[in-house]
Amino acid sequence: EAFAEQIAKAGDQVGGAMGAAGAAAAAAAAAVASGGLQGKAAEAIDFRELKALLPEELSGMNRTKAEGQKSGTMGFTLSTAEARYENKDGGRIKLTITDAGAVAGMAGMALYAWAGMEIDKEDANGYEKTTTIDGNRGYEKYDRSSKSGEVSLLIAGRFIIQLEGDNISMDDLKSALKKVNLDKLEGMKNV
Repeated sequence: EAFAEQIAKAGDQVGGAMGAAGAAAAAAAAAVASGGLQGKAAEAIDFRELKALLPEELSGMNRTKAEGQKSGTMGFTLSTAEARYENKDGGRIKLTITDAGAVAGMAGMALYAWAGMEIDKEDANGYEKTTTIDGNRGYEKYDRSSKSGEVSLLIAGRFIIQLEGDNISMDDLKSALKKVNLDKLEGMKNV
């Protein structure tokens, strides 16, 4: 169930900028959830290893919560570690690290559809775009009026790092991303 929810969330994330492509991602998510798509079965690493990568502090914010879980269905497994950070000025960050194992084919595309697309959208309130950060495919979205945004990276074709922040600048979100040990995470790809 958690696996299908994460895929559906990825479809929603992409849906705002991508119209038909977002709908396709949602359709793929539904197909995976109902068993209609097959992918390569793979074991995701223990969520405790991902949880160990969650820093105690990000952008001057202390970690207030850390948790993890492993879930699976139809031969797919996901491990997820999540932490929440806050400061006294109302700034908040949620950091999620997900190991999608070797989810293949359409199921993988539904989970991180933005990684294979070009998005570049801007209006008076903010922007969203795909990008490359430290050689990894990424996605950024920021709303200037609410000072909220997100940045996501796909590492080694299987790990997804997502930071979501409120009352924070995009520069602070990107600075927080640099606190995650990407080299160590990439080194886990063959575990």
